[in-house]
Amino acid sequence: MIEDKNPQRTPLSELGEFKLIEHLTEHFEVKQQSTIKSVGDDAAVLNPKGQIVVTTDMLVEGVHFDLSYVPLKHLGYKAIMVNLSDVCAMNAIPTQVTVSIAVSNRFPLEALEELYAGILHASKIYNVDVVGGDTTSSTSGLIISVTAIGEVNEDNVVMRNGAKPNDLLVVSGDLGGAYMGLQVLEREKEVFKVNPNTQPDLSMYSYIIERQLKPEARKDIVELLAKLEVKPTSMIDISDGLSSEIMHLCKQSNVGCDLYENKIPLDPQVISTCEEFNIDSTTIALNGGEDYELLMTISQEDYPKIKGNPNLTVIGYITEPEKGAHLVTRAETKIPIIAKGWKSFNSETE
Repeated sequence: MIEDKNPQRTPLSELGEFKLIEHLTEHFEVKQQSTIKSVGDDAAVLNPKGQIVVTTDMLVEGVHFDLSYVPLKHLGYKAIMVNLSDVCAMNAIPTQVTVSIAVSNRFPLEALEELYAGILHASKIYNVDVVGGDTTSSTSGLIISVTAIGEVNEDNVVMRNGAKPNDLLVVSGDLGGAYMGLQVLEREKEVFKVNPNTQPDLSMYSYIIERQLKPEARKDIVELLAKLEVKPTSMIDISDGLSSEIMHLCKQSNVGCDLYENKIPLDPQVISTCEEFNIDSTTIALNGGEDYELLMTISQEDYPKIKGNPNLTVIGYITEPEKGAHLVTRAETKIPIIAKGWKSFNSETE
């Protein structure tokens, strides 16, 4: 589906590892004051102002992405986003990343240039420094590992274990878009296999496809919460689906919750595409994953500060642990929440 518009193919063997790293990172600039030494030495040197948070994620070809419909530039961007999202979930501001890749010889230099163009774009938009990484060979396609570093004042760190009964359950943005974007891309891939001459018109799915191919870490929400003087009692990013993340918060905080089906924020494009695929939109919001929104709990005293804010939606409240975690349906019946989020070790996962 994605044509190679650059016919030039320079073998990676022409450069060697050190020249390759030098070539791929030559346009990266240092923007953070806490970055003392970036790429080019044995290790980076950092001088953070507050506490640092560190997170690592790995993306594996054939497991986390399909290059038949994922452009390499988008993949580079997304690889940074999924890590920055974890930093934001700690109520921290991302400052640095390291990027390591394992790549097979079927990828020419030009392909890696596209990948790093996405990484560069993400680093510029989110004002993070790429301070190191590694490249090595792979016998099984492309593997990307990113480590992200963030800074946060000691008093502002938010973990998963601080939710209390009567806290409000709040989510940023809207849910289900990334999963439905993936369904559209998978469907068009199958159509393309049957007829390679077809060019799909995806304009009516632009929002949900962007949610899948080019997600955004919600650094803006961390900044918004600081501006509103709201410190969540607990927080997590939604990578594996709303139900899975709610269960993480409830388990870590030893609480229950009531989640209201009619409060879950859904974009109209998600609703219409779910109808087209004959899929229940609530099921998708609960189990789809890869939205990279922030799920948090806040004290009821802070409700007036967020009331009416278009970026934040109250979707439920925290209860005592013995009450368990439940979905309150539109028919006002309670159903136990079961985490059916995406699991990379599940052999039945697509």
